[in-house]
Amino acid sequence: MASSSSLRSSSLFLFLILSSIFSFGFSTRTITNYTLSIREATIKDIKQSFERNQLTSRQLVQYYLREIARLNGLLKGIIEVNPDALLQADAADNERKCKVNGSLPNLHVVPREAGVVEKLRKAGAIILGKASLSEWANFRSTTATSGFSPRGGQGKNPYVLSATPCGSSSGSAISVAANLVTVSLGTETDGSILCPSSFNSVVGLKPTVGLTSRVGIIPVTPRQDTIGPICRTISDAVYVLDAIVGFDSNDEATRHASYYIPSGGYKRFLNPYGLKGKRLGIVRNPFFKIAQGLGLGQTFDNHLHTLRRQGAIVVENLQIANIDVILIVTASGEAVAIVTEFKLSLNAYLKELVASSVRSLADIIAFNLKFPDLELTDKIGQDIFLAAQATNGIGAQEKAALANLENLSKNGLEKLMRDYKPDAVVTPRADASSVYAIGGFPAIIVPAGYDSQGVPIGISIRGLKGSEGKLIEIAYAFEQATKIRKPPSFKP
Repeated sequence: MASSSSLRSSSLFLFLILSSIFSFGFSTRTITNYTLSIREATIKDIKQSFERNQLTSRQLVQYYLREIARLNGLLKGIIEVNPDALLQADAADNERKCKVNGSLPNLHVVPREAGVVEKLRKAGAIILGKASLSEWANFRSTTATSGFSPRGGQGKNPYVLSATPCGSSSGSAISVAANLVTVSLGTETDGSILCPSSFNSVVGLKPTVGLTSRVGIIPVTPRQDTIGPICRTISDAVYVLDAIVGFDSNDEATRHASYYIPSGGYKRFLNPYGLKGKRLGIVRNPFFKIAQGLGLGQTFDNHLHTLRRQGAIVVENLQIANIDVILIVTASGEAVAIVTEFKLSLNAYLKELVASSVRSLADIIAFNLKFPDLELTDKIGQDIFLAAQATNGIGAQEKAALANLENLSKNGLEKLMRDYKPDAVVTPRADASSVYAIGGFPAIIVPAGYDSQGVPIGISIRGLKGSEGKLIEIAYAFEQATKIRKPPSFKP
């Protein structure tokens, strides 16, 4: 969320979450004769520890605060810690003693707090802090580095510190991967959940646009923006997804998308045999060629064998029509559409702030020019901002771009799904993100291996709107069959 007091806080719309009741934890301490290890612990592990009185919310929060103090100076994954986290942990412990489940009624909630944060609080979550990210969701400048913001500094990949953490939700992925927090949220317009999840060996779940509320989140384009979990396991991502989906009267897109939510939620799709009988479409061109160029071609061919052994029907060598156009944002029309939508939606967002001297994109551009040393304006620039500011609403050019995006989606992925009827499409890494971004489609990325230098790589499982249940079944079964993720190594 944007801060009304500091323009430089405007990129802080990614939330790190801990839970008091609906999840989490593990401590290196011995409590009631039971030794727990928080590192890599899942929501289920931690919840059981709470129920057995082997762990308290205070102990859990204290552990993460110590880890943040120890590692965040190096990784720069967290930009701000909630000063009330321990007080909220104590309140959660008191509620649990009284056997109260659900919301935390004694905690102050700011009016019009982000919709997903309100849902998390109602589920019993403690918001531990805010994650760093590529400034302005990598939408300020074409020359900015992934994971960098003037306030947060350069985020580091905890596996190989010299490797990119990718972005824009870099801090969320870094913090989960390095066990600075149990779970996190990220936002995605085009690749911003999937890419950092791939590079940091975590699970990223990009929901169908509208499945989760975007209220309170700085927008890029409501047509593509979505909020989803970044976690260490599929099950954790699903528990978080169940907590944050649903209708929000302040986000019209959630009205239709809420019909996609299955009765009983998404946890029922955590089926270790979920690959059996699933049709999986494999789009090799150009995505497997990219993997081969990185020396990972055999890794993904091995994964296809695993999918088959687990009972999946693998449909090879499918083609997405006009894929070369879709993957170039300036050719598809995505760039033209987004810069215009960004100005319109950001100005509307800023005008609603309760107290702020910043009310428009023009104000932000002026701020960056006024404080070039603070914002590294001379080094990074703000060419995307300037392009957006030069737009003048949705005119003929923008309408043509939007129509082209719709046609590319209908004649591309949607036609492939109609013709071959796969339950999902599988590709390496997050390189196909634009295919799913322009259609508002969901995707899950799962840890799939490490290159020769130790840099992680993920496998993407994607489908059409509302197909989260199938994607979860496939992703969970793959994860359980491979169990590839390992803790970070912090190599130079």
